[in-house]
Amino acid sequence: MKNKKSRGFTLIELLVVIAIIAVLSVVVILTLNPAELLRQSRDSNRISDLSTMKNAISLFESDVDTSSVSALGTYGVLYTGSFGTSTTITDPNTYIGGAPAWGYASTSVVSVATSTSRALDGTGWIPVSFSLISSGAPIDNEPIDPINDNVYYYTYVASGTVFKFASKLESIKYNQGGFNDSVSTDGGNSSDTLESGTELDL
Repeated sequence: MKNKKSRGFTLIELLVVIAIIAVLSVVVILTLNPAELLRQSRDSNRISDLSTMKNAISLFESDVDTSSVSALGTYGVLYTGSFGTSTTITDPNTYIGGAPAWGYASTSVVSVATSTSRALDGTGWIPVSFSLISSGAPIDNEPIDPINDNVYYYTYVASGTVFKFASKLESIKYNQGGFNDSVSTDGGNSSDTLESGTELDL
C-alpha cells in the first residue's frame, strides 16, 4: 500500500487567505480607529484634570483664608500653562472670543515659564498656594494638557472666591454632538470648550 503524500496549500489558496486577512484588518482598523481612541484617552485625561483642579481649589478655599480678592488670582487675567517654546501669549484676542474661543471675559494673558509652571506654592500657572493647605497639597503638581501646545492647553480665571478652568477637547466622542458630549453640557458659556469651576460665566 502506497503512502499518500501530504498536500500543501496552493499559491492561489494562500493569496485568498492573505486577502481575507487584509480585508478583516482594514475593517477592524476602521471600526476601532486608533487615532480617535488616542484622542478620547487624552480627553478623558483633560476631564479628569479639570475635575481634580476644581476639587483642589475648593479644598484650598475651605481650609485657607481666602478673604483677599486676589487669593485665587487676579480678575481680568487669563492664566495658562506654558506650551511649546513660548512663555507668553502676545495677542489675547486670538484666544479670547477668537479661535479657540474659550468663553472668557478676561482682558490680558499671563503665561508662566516651563520651569515653574507646575509648582504648588503660588508660582505655578495656577496662582494658588496649595502648599498652605493644612493637610498638605492634594495634588503632586499642577497638571498640564496632555498635548500642551498652542491649541490644546489649560486656562484659568478667578474673581474673588469664584473661578473657572477651561480646556479644548479633540475627540468626536466628547465634543459637541458626540456620544459623551462634555462641552455643551457642562453649564459654561462656551459650547465648544470644556469648562469647570464655581462660576462658569467668568
